[in-house]
Amino acid sequence: MECSSGGIRVIGVSAFSLPIVPRYAEVDQQGVVFNGHYLTWFDEACTAFLDDLGVAYPDLISAGYDFQVVHSEVDFLAPVRWRDEVRVTTECSRIGSTSFTVGFGVRRKAAGVAEQLAVQGRNVYVVVSTDDWAKRPIPDALRNALSHSQA
Repeated sequence: MECSSGGIRVIGVSAFSLPIVPRYAEVDQQGVVFNGHYLTWFDEACTAFLDDLGVAYPDLISAGYDFQVVHSEVDFLAPVRWRDEVRVTTECSRIGSTSFTVGFGVRRKAAGVAEQLAVQGRNVYVVVSTDDWAKRPIPDALRNALSHSQA
């Protein structure tokens, strides 16, 4: 792993990845996935990542917690096209007192081409109460799961 000059952590091989099938509707007139869809993929990958860690989103909600994206970054490195094989890797790169950061790598494999990192990014999430939507400390179960995911 290394940091790029923009501060986004480059995601290499991650313990978790979510397969994505680029849909025809996600492709723009240039023949590539429209950039806004990467944030949707990041959101889906984060939820699946937490599920994989044993932290189900419905359980957080029922315990009175939620989390909100307060910052996102997306760096385009190579095009993702319709019918490419895609997976979104995830890794928790920072845990604070009320927030955590998840880095993402969109890896694509086209027919006859080796897999490559096409997009990288990160989201900063802040934990909030579902009662008043104010910041709250990261609950122990979430903190422990995220801590164990860091290698």
